Amino acid sequence: MTALLRYQGALLLRSQRWIAPLVVYAAFVAAGIRPGDPVLDSLGFAAAGLVPQTAWLVRICVTNEPDAARDCTAAAAGPVRVHAAALLVALTGALLAGTAGGAVALLLGDPAQLDPARVALAGGLAVAACALTGAAVGALCSRPLVRRRGYAVLAGGLGSLLAWVLVGSPARGAVSALVGAARSGGVPLPLPALAGGLLLAAGAGALACLVAARRG
Repeated sequence: MTALLRYQGALLLRSQRWIAPLVVYAAFVAAGIRPGDPVLDSLGFAAAGLVPQTAWLVRICVTNEPDAARDCTAAAAGPVRVHAAALLVALTGALLAGTAGGAVALLLGDPAQLDPARVALAGGLAVAACALTGAAVGALCSRPLVRRRGYAVLAGGLGSLLAWVLVGSPARGAVSALVGAARSGGVPLPLPALAGGLLLAAGAGALACLVAARRG
């Protein structure tokens, strides 16, 4: 699996297709986080932007290889492992971007005498929950479940929007916990949102991998 992760990571870096989602996320963070804003609000904003960015990265990673090359890779390592490696590389890239966004929020936000370590932990959990939710959206709205590019882009956009607004969404739960705490003065740890994100991402990833195996 390590070799597959390195291979998928190299494909992503060499394709340079990661630049667009990274630039859009950086612009999102730069436009929405201002010096002196409550730090929890800023962390919630940085985490929320990861949902569409992760879904975008997932689509990039699962479509990086030409069909012939992917067939060869799947024949050698198995379609499930190949697809899982692509999903994990996309999630890793999103988490790295989210870490940078969270660091910006911590540096510019007003801590308001809150415990810095607990604030950073809460932000990290929210970032992870939103990235996992975005990975689930990307897995369900990309190859092999949605093959046509236009449909996949539309589905990913709508899925990301729903992840922001639907009650019960891990991403909404994590962001709401931080934003609500900014008003109350506490620092809750969004552990339920993280657990929900893990379950959602694992289920969506497993479904995508199984479909990839059947179609392979």
